[in-house]
Amino acid sequence: MDAGDYLLYFVYVFSTIFVIVNPIEATMVYVTLTIGLPPLEKSRIYKRATLVAFIIAILFAMAGDLVLRLFGITTDSLSVAGGVLLFLVAIDMLRGVHQQKKVTEEELKDANSREDISVFPLATPLLTGPGAITTVVVLMGSAESIAEKSIVILGIALTYTVTLIVLKFSDYIDRVLGITGVMVLNRVMGLILGAVAVNFAAVGAWNIYQSMAGG
Repeated sequence: MDAGDYLLYFVYVFSTIFVIVNPIEATMVYVTLTIGLPPLEKSRIYKRATLVAFIIAILFAMAGDLVLRLFGITTDSLSVAGGVLLFLVAIDMLRGVHQQKKVTEEELKDANSREDISVFPLATPLLTGPGAITTVVVLMGSAESIAEKSIVILGIALTYTVTLIVLKFSDYIDRVLGITGVMVLNRVMGLILGAVAVNFAAVGAWNIYQSMAGG
């Protein structure tokens, strides 16, 4: 791979992780849960939530292959399962289902009674849920070289850096875009995520077929 190939791979990795983390839509939940809190407390919450989400994503990216081996699961099998999962999430995004798969109504009610919402439900499952975890594990598992694995780590880091900035200006974004603007962007990202999901499933299924045919 030359420099151009690495750049295209980085764009693919970053866009894949970004659309599943979806910090733009996450602002809707964040703003709702932090209404009435002082600015200093809001700052502490989004910083801690983003840091915890980033750590969770990195841990699964680094240890995901070990976990798969422990349960006897191949990366290709996870790629197919993850593709199906991401496709279902993409369908909800295209239909405009508001964070139903990430944070349920029961979880939101539970969050309202908590003193600290930065870890739950913001860090997980909002910013790093099953979809994000599956995505980083599959990307790391399919990376064939140290350079590609480093690009995946960089993509994760950049995604959560952007997420930190988005949450910092969440009130402004909420005022400018409103629910309509956020949902339009959400549908666009849902379309991208759907394409990524199909690619995950297709590549995984093809590799499994080749493995079985070769055996």
